[in-house]
Formats: sequence, structure tokens, C-alpha cells
Amino acid sequence: MSSKTGSSRVLGALVMGALSAGVAAQARTLSADDYARAERFMSYNTVPLVDHAVPKVEWLDDGHFWYVDHDAAGDHFVRMDAASGKTAPLFDQAKLAVALGKAGGKPVDAKKLPVTGYEARPDGRVDIAVRGKHYVCDLAAVEASCVDRTALVKTGKEPGALSPDKQSEAFIRDWNLWLRDVASGKETQLTTDGVENFGYATDNAGWKHTDNAIVEWSPDSKRIATFQQDQRKTGEMYLVSTNLGHPKLEQWKYPLVGDKDVTMIERVIVDVAAKKVLRLQMPPDQHRSTLCDDVSCGPDGGWDDVKWAADGKTLAFVSTSRDHRHEWFRIADANTGKVRTVFEEVVPTYYESGNGAVNWRYLPETNEAIWFSERNNWGNLYLYDLTSGKLKRAITKGEGNVTELLKVDPKTRTVWFRGVGRTAGVNPYYQQFFKVSLDGGKPVLLTPEAADHTVTLSPDGRAFVDAYSTPTTPPVIVLRASDDGRKVASVATADIARLKAAGWVPPIPFTVKGRDGKTDLYGMMFKPTHFDPSKKYPIIDYIYPGPQTGSVRGRSFSAARADHQAMAELGFIVVAIDGMGTPWRSKAFHDAYFEHVEDNTLPDQVAGLKELGKQYPWIDLDRVGIWGHSGGGNATAAAMFHYPDFFKVGWAESGNHDNRNYEDDWAEKWQGLLVTNKDGKTNYDAQANQSFAKNLKGRLMLVHGTMDDNVPPYQTLLVADALIKANKDFDLLLIPNVHHGYAEATPYATRRRWDYFVQYLAGNTPPHEYQLKAWPWR
Repeated sequence: MSSKTGSSRVLGALVMGALSAGVAAQARTLSADDYARAERFMSYNTVPLVDHAVPKVEWLDDGHFWYVDHDAAGDHFVRMDAASGKTAPLFDQAKLAVALGKAGGKPVDAKKLPVTGYEARPDGRVDIAVRGKHYVCDLAAVEASCVDRTALVKTGKEPGALSPDKQSEAFIRDWNLWLRDVASGKETQLTTDGVENFGYATDNAGWKHTDNAIVEWSPDSKRIATFQQDQRKTGEMYLVSTNLGHPKLEQWKYPLVGDKDVTMIERVIVDVAAKKVLRLQMPPDQHRSTLCDDVSCGPDGGWDDVKWAADGKTLAFVSTSRDHRHEWFRIADANTGKVRTVFEEVVPTYYESGNGAVNWRYLPETNEAIWFSERNNWGNLYLYDLTSGKLKRAITKGEGNVTELLKVDPKTRTVWFRGVGRTAGVNPYYQQFFKVSLDGGKPVLLTPEAADHTVTLSPDGRAFVDAYSTPTTPPVIVLRASDDGRKVASVATADIARLKAAGWVPPIPFTVKGRDGKTDLYGMMFKPTHFDPSKKYPIIDYIYPGPQTGSVRGRSFSAARADHQAMAELGFIVVAIDGMGTPWRSKAFHDAYFEHVEDNTLPDQVAGLKELGKQYPWIDLDRVGIWGHSGGGNATAAAMFHYPDFFKVGWAESGNHDNRNYEDDWAEKWQGLLVTNKDGKTNYDAQANQSFAKNLKGRLMLVHGTMDDNVPPYQTLLVADALIKANKDFDLLLIPNVHHGYAEATPYATRRRWDYFVQYLAGNTPPHEYQLKAWPWR
């Protein structure tokens, strides 16, 4: 939908183009071939041209792992022996392709097997994961066969959380926790008093609501730590489908900022054999995490802030206050339900336990706990005594962050962790791998290369696979020993010859100064491959303002970062800058706009873009565009409203434009609890984009999916309403029946975004209804 007719669009394009001297005279009509050349740099075209990159490995046991090695001939599934470094095929790909084709009812290409998981079963068969589905396959037979795992057992389809012994899986049915025997499919009801909106193990953070069971199994598979989630007083969210006839109502619990009643949890331990529920002796806890805005943060589920003792007799967990400023480390007796608070931490802004993973650990064998804290302005590890609750010592010290604690060996008193900013002269975003003693001392660097390291430890922790790269250099993958980091074997070395032959060029990393004129900010620039330094190029700023992540999104090698290079091909300079207020740097850096989320790193974006404009005469600062999704959609609209003379064109997708209309946990962590003053004003007024819509001068497109159950579409409609009342011209694209991501409509939305900047920022005419390739998920 657009507020302009076709003729007025052309006029608008000429007006916007005239913003820079001589631009109107340079206006041209782009052809379908121009867009096709840009499309060559989309990930679905570039990623297949990278050979031997090995994006990840999966350990089969302490001494073997498997991976996919891709080259021009296709995908090769490889098994490596860690002791000898020798490789062999993981399975017969041709046989598996035939078997999967028969099971799925359509042919499968042996060179492009869609296999995402592999696990051996005790009976000699293997479990094969294929894009979310699981097949049990007999690959040893002369004629291999595969059967959909759900067809083997005639039971319910609810997703299960597998026990450590892999004999059972816990699942939710009718608000209660059940157990399913993996071999026989026999089901057992474990709880009986779960009722609607007061169920066991239910997964609902408001913005996320699934059928997964949030549980933490004891190591011996005899007990389950979970909760009864009380949402009976929590407010509702509503969406309706777009279809012929009566729309379908989607309704679920979605607490908002400032709500008196939000979701709470009552912690319990379930004895599996006895089918008894032990309620921990403590008041209901907040539905909060030390890491994210849900109790389950990782992609694999689980309950991040709950950790069992090896003997299953005690359980450690961390409780978090509603505003994330107060943490309680607690231990529960699994037999009695008694709870003891061991120590606490109170912070002035918000507490986080790491980047990407919870970094605290429970060490009952030595009566100790490892605790993560940013108390010295950096993320370090500390050792606590569990009897006294007193700090014993700092495990790591000084500048730089522990980002992810990967393993602790209580016997050798060794900790292995990933960290950033801990090596002088190395990019502060590059992850490196270290080990350190629980008894103190300087951490030992195990990955010396000045690059970003992705590490996968063996189950016993004696070895690790290290994939290291930079944004401009492709990955090298090696097997190393965990004691000193020495190289044991080569796994693969990526080859980008075919990628370069297709015209690919690397992004250009850069640094600029932040709003204060002193702080270094790191970003990436994308220039057209047909770059001409004698020309003036409009610049597009891709933004994600944090606070939980930034715009650049990782420093490992990538053949395509979103569609930045593709957009650059259309005649733009495209940049992404991690401004102050984003993570991975110091605590003070991350806190830069605490309680002022309307900041959105925009002062840093403006300062950085102006510095780039002074440094490079081919950047046209009279033609600055900006775009982003979700938090980036919020920031884009804010940029157009708060810096209307600087940003000329904005594309705002699915923005959380007023966080009082977003789920409670996210904003209450970063903006604080809602406070209403005597005059009726609140501490959230300044972050509401609709209040500043009247300032719009440039061209703005608002985009939203009508079934967005993360950031509901009413957020964008609040801004649209304000723009209408202010008599402002704007554009609006509502995509029916899609969620926070646009799924099959993504190619359409992407093409429309290209058109928008080509027409209104560059002053050119895009080709008519160019068709981008359907995304690979189809």
C-alpha cells in the first residue's frame, strides 16, 4: 500500500534526487539486468561458491566428530578420528538419498542432502534429522531404509525434552507434564493439577510461545526441575488472520511493560519414578533470566539458570528481579525442597551473566560456585564459597570479557572460555579461546591467531575444533589439544576462488569515533564492485541498535552479510556501525543509553556517517538513507523523526515503536520499570516514536506482518495513526498472515526495499516488479 500515485512517485524521486547537486541530471532507469547483477551477491548465490568452509562440527563421542565439507561437486558428509586425523565418509550418501526419497515421497539429491543432524542408536540404526523432521534409518542393510520417527510410535506429537540417558522425553499435554518412553512410546502422566494458564513447564515469554517443555533433567534421569507457570492474571494479546470468511483469532498471554500482574513461576522438582511433585519452599519467582528476556535462552531449549549436582541431590539456580538489577544464587535440596540463598548481587543498571550463554557454574564437589560479574566494568569470573557465600577470589581479572564459559574440570581445577578484548592489538570483537585455573593466575591463550574463533569442544574436553576467520579472510578449521592449544590435525581450509571469480569483494572494516569524539566504534562498509571514486554515492545505514546485539552481527567470514553488498551494487555505499549501547565491549559502553532506549545509538550513527563523509569525498551526505528490522525498524523511524534534516529516506520493518506495547521483560530490563509522575508523564514518554512523528520531513516506509506475535502490528499502526493526524505523507506495507519474519514474502519485501532506495534516495527508476529468487527455506 502506498500514499502516492504512480505519477507522484516519479515526481518524488526527482525531488529527492535533486537534494544533491547534479543528481537529477544523472538519474537513470535501472534494468532487470542491473537487479540480476545485484542478486548475484545474495547469500543463496554466494554461499554455495565457498568450498571447504565447514561451518560447524558435531562430536559423535570423545574421539570422533562429523561435519559437512562442501565443494563444487556438492556436500560431503565426513567423519574424522581425532586421534589419527584420518577421515572417512560418515555414511553412503547415495543409499541414504534413496532411502530418504522413499520415506519422504520425493527425490533427494545425494549431493545436496538436507541432513542437519546425525546420531547413532543402540540398535545399530541412526537418527537422521532433516530440516526439523527425524528419520530412523537402517544404513547397514543392502537396501537402506528410513522411517519417519513419529510413525514408529503411535503416540502424541508433542515435542519432547530428551533425558540424559535418552530413554525418555518429557512433554506437555493439557497443561500437565508427561513422560514418553522413547522405545515403546508408552506415556505416563507426571503431574495432575496443571490447569489452563497455570501449567507445568509451559513456554511462554509473550513474544515467544511454543509447545516445548522447559525442563532441566537431573544427570541420572530420575528427576526433572521445572516450574508451574502462573499466567492467570496476565493480560492477553490478540491477532486475527486475513482470509475469506470469518478470521481466525490468535490469543495468548502477553504481559506488557507496567502491568501490575505479570507471569510468575513456582519452582518444582518432579520425581519421575514416583510421579510426585516437590514444590520448592520459596515464594513465586519472576519469569526472568540472567541472560535474555525468557527463562529459556538457547536455541536448544532447556532452562539456562538451573544446574543440577552430579548426584542429583541438590539443585542450584539463580532468581532475577523484575528489573534485572538483583540476582540471588540459591541451592535447593531435591529431597526436601528447602532453599538456601548463598549470595546476591545488586547492580545499578542491569545484570547479565554472559554473551550468548549463562556463565555461572555450580561446583558441589568442591563446595564452590563460579559467578560471572561486570563489577569492574568488564565481564570476569569469580569463585564463591558455597558454605559462607563469600568471595574466594577473582578467577579472571582486568580488561576484556569472558563471553562464554565452555567447560569446567573440577579435578584439574581448569576453566575453558571464549573471550573478547583480552589480547592487546586484536580487534575487540574477535572471540578467542582461553584456559585458566580456578586458583587464579593469568589465562592461557589457546588460539593465538588474530581472528574470530568458533570453538567446539569434545565431550571430554581434551580436544576442540577451532574454526577461525575474519570478515575478509576465509575460515581455517583445525583440531587442537585443550591443554596448550597445539594443532593436532587440519580439518579444512576454505577456498573462495569460485566466489572471487563470480565478482565477490570483501567488506571493508573501519573504525570511527563515537558521539563523544573519543570512543572507537567498529563498522563495515560495502561498496559497489563497479565503484568509481569520481562519483558521489548515496549512503545507506543498516541499523540494529541493541542493546542485546548490534548492527554488524559477528566478525567471522561470511560470503554475504544480509543483502548489504547486493544493495551496494545498485549504486550505494552501505554501512553498519556498532554504536555505544551495544554489547561485547565494556559495561560502560553497553550502558551508554540505559533508561533512554530512544537513543537507539543514533548519535553514534550520525557522528560515524559524518566522519566517513569527511574521509571519503565519494560519500554524499546529502543523501543518507537508513533501514532496519524489529529494533532496527524502531531506530529507523526514530532517525527520521529526531534527525529529519540528516536522514532523507527510511525503511522501517516490524518496529517496536513504543515499548509500553511490547512484552514486559525486554524493555523493563533496558528502560527500567514504568514510573508515572504526578503530572501524568512517564519515563517511557521519550521512547514513543509516535510522539515525534510530526517531525517527519523525508520519505518513510513502514512495514509489518499482520500476524507478528513478537512485535504486534499495532506498534506500527500507532506511528501510522500519528503521521495521519500530523498530515504527513508516508508509505505503509502490511504483509498478510506473516509473523516477525516475512517467510515466503521476504523476496517481495526485499525487492520493494531495493526499489524504495533506488527511487527515493538515488533518484533513479527501478525495473518494474523484478522477481527475486524464492528463499532457500521453501
